[in-house]
Amino acid sequence: MARLFNAYLIVHWSAASKPTTGTDSIWIGVLKRDVRFRLAFEAHNPATRAQAETLIAAILEDRTKRRERTLIGFDFPLGMPRGLAAGLKLAGEQPWRAVWDQIAKMGKDKADNTNNRFGVGSEINRRLTGGPFPFWGCPPRDTLTTLQPKRGRDHGPGDLPEFRHAEIAAKTAGPVWKLYYNGAAGGPAILGIPMARRLKLAGGDSLKIWPFETGWKALTEADLASVDVLAAEYSPALAKAQPLPGEAKDAAQVRAVAEHLAKLDEAGKLGVLFGAPKDTAPDVVTAVEGAEGWILGG
Repeated sequence: MARLFNAYLIVHWSAASKPTTGTDSIWIGVLKRDVRFRLAFEAHNPATRAQAETLIAAILEDRTKRRERTLIGFDFPLGMPRGLAAGLKLAGEQPWRAVWDQIAKMGKDKADNTNNRFGVGSEINRRLTGGPFPFWGCPPRDTLTTLQPKRGRDHGPGDLPEFRHAEIAAKTAGPVWKLYYNGAAGGPAILGIPMARRLKLAGGDSLKIWPFETGWKALTEADLASVDVLAAEYSPALAKAQPLPGEAKDAAQVRAVAEHLAKLDEAGKLGVLFGAPKDTAPDVVTAVEGAEGWILGG
C-alpha cells in the first residue's frame, strides 16, 4: 500500500519568554528520505519561536518543491473548547477559524520570545466573565483582576467546558485554560495558533488543518490528492522515547513520534488514525470538526 506522506515534521513547542535551547525548549524533528530514498532523521533546536517558524516554513517549502507531501504535528492544541467563539461573539460560520483569527489579532510575540500570552488570557476572561475565569495560571507578578496564579473555581453547568472532548478521551491531557506551570497547554496554544495560522495562510488550499478541513474520518490518498501539507495536533504519548547516547530528551521524543508515524504509514495503518472512534456521538463530531479539534491517536 502506498504511503500517504513522504516526510514527517514533528514540533515540540514552547511558551518560553526568552531565547531558550536544550531542555523544555522548541525541538523540531524531520524524518525524510535521503538521496538513497532511506528515511533519515534530523533534529533542530531553535532558540526562539520566530526562528522556529522560519525554519518550519523553509522545510515545508522545500518538501513541496520536491513534491513530497508532509505531515506536520504540533504538540499544542489547535482548537479551543466548544462555545468559545460564541461566548466572544465572534463572527463566521467556522468557530475554529474565528478563534484563530481572534487569538492572532490579540497576541504579541516578539523576536526575542517576549510575549503577552497572559494578557490575551486576561482579556478573554474579561470578555467572557468579567473575572479571572476560565483562563488561569501566571507568575505572581502578572496577576490581574481578570487573571490569577491559581484556578479560582470549578466549571459549572453554565460555563464553557473545562476540557475539550479530546482531552477527556486522552485522560492525561490538561485543560487549555491552564496558562502556566508544568503541563500547561494554554500558553503554547496562544503562541502556537498564530504561527499555524500564518502557515495556513501561506499554504492556502494545499495546506489542510486536520480535522477542521478534512473531516474527522480515516484519510486516503484520494482525500489528500491536492494536499502538500497536513497539519495535526499530536500528543507526545503517541510514542515512547528511548534517548540515544547524547540525545536530548525532547529530541528523542520528536524522533520517536516521527518514526512511529512513518512505520504506521509504511504499513498502511496511518490513515485510520485520523478517524473518529467507533460510535462517537454526532454532537461530539460536530464540536471536534467545528471548534475543538482532536489529538492524533487519541
